[in-house]
Amino acid sequence: MLRWLMGGGREPQGLSEKSSVQNLGEEQIQNPYTELLVLKGHHDIVRFLVQIDDCRFASAGDDGIVFLWNAQTGEKLFELHGHTHKITAIAAFPSSGACEEKNNLILTASADRTVIVWDCNSGRQVQKVSCFHSTVKCLTVLQRLDVWLSGGSDLCVWNRKLDLLCKTSHLTDADISALVELPKNCVAAAVGKELIIFRLVVSTEGSEGWDVLEIKRLTDHQDNILSLVSVNDLTFVTGSHVGELIVWDALDWRSQVCECNTWDPSFHTVVQEIKLSQNQHEVSIQHLTSDAECVFAAVGKGIYVYNLQMKRVIACQRTAHDSIVLHIAKLPNRQLISCSEDGSVRIWELREKQQLPAEPVPTGFLNMWGFGRANKQASQTAKKVQESTTSYSLELIGDLIGHSSAVQMFLYFSELGLVTCSADHLIILWKDGERESRLRSLTLFQKLEQNDDLQLRF
Repeated sequence: MLRWLMGGGREPQGLSEKSSVQNLGEEQIQNPYTELLVLKGHHDIVRFLVQIDDCRFASAGDDGIVFLWNAQTGEKLFELHGHTHKITAIAAFPSSGACEEKNNLILTASADRTVIVWDCNSGRQVQKVSCFHSTVKCLTVLQRLDVWLSGGSDLCVWNRKLDLLCKTSHLTDADISALVELPKNCVAAAVGKELIIFRLVVSTEGSEGWDVLEIKRLTDHQDNILSLVSVNDLTFVTGSHVGELIVWDALDWRSQVCECNTWDPSFHTVVQEIKLSQNQHEVSIQHLTSDAECVFAAVGKGIYVYNLQMKRVIACQRTAHDSIVLHIAKLPNRQLISCSEDGSVRIWELREKQQLPAEPVPTGFLNMWGFGRANKQASQTAKKVQESTTSYSLELIGDLIGHSSAVQMFLYFSELGLVTCSADHLIILWKDGERESRLRSLTLFQKLEQNDDLQLRF
């Protein structure tokens, strides 16, 4: 484990060319993360981080190893070996409310076609499941039902004892890539371009058993679904490889808003031209997160804030990073964090701008990037909305430079700091420099007091 104080901005390898993204320089007054700890242990790409509790997290990646860490000190708690290939999914499985004993588990799936359940308190392998016909791509815990789901070529439902309660038949040529919990014991599964709604029902064969039923297939997307997020009990949102953002009713699974222009013939022509000159990832929605009011989307190299009530993008940074944005999260105090393939982690603040005279703005998610063509009626509607709403901007307030390769994702631990993982095999624990300095001073003061007490006794 290495530790140092951050000085001037250090540029990751391969990013010396001129860039159009914002730069802060060395003076980052609003950036609290001025100290960092480098956590070493992995020897391949670290793709996953999962929070276990308020002070512990797990990391996993292409080396097939799982590490458990202390988020306060950076101490390595356990090194877990059991998989023979790269890890493809990870999920925390906390103790249920009915359990008297706190028995936090984590689940890991691997390309070796196994799932392992680990005990976080002992580092012990509880059990390995090896009955899968293909790689498990995603894991989801339904805490209320005290079961967990594995998604790959089929959907399986398991209990805490690792009993297989039920499973679907082979779905399609595509595998389940993402799962999200919905109300009424339902889940939505992303399977290629399709969104399949499943419902868990109590088995007629026993009170402890479940059956899984396919309820509906939604085919609104024109390309593969990459991201899926539940906003609340009424709404969930999906994003696709070609930039479609669809807002769904979580109760009847109807599309409420579809932010795309795939119905416009001119859009298809533009898309073909774009494919020849640009990487298609430039418009793909890689990751989604949300709060009660907005959906925050990582789209190509940019980040976008979509207000659910206004049904429009209220703020964006079209070139937030030099490369594809892989992960985004909402923090307190109207702040966002994003990380990218360019190796950077950036902190943004959503600010209200001074109200300006209304101008027609393109509607639709893709129009925000200059793709597609809004019709006259849509432009008039957008103008009316703009006249009656506040304008916002995303301002860069922090630039965390420490990784030398793509930053895959991060975890926010409030006062304990921020954790990032990267293709450079490293995990970095970013710390609030002022807070750490105060804690060190307090510790030193306490030691001095103890020494004074000892001298008085003798």
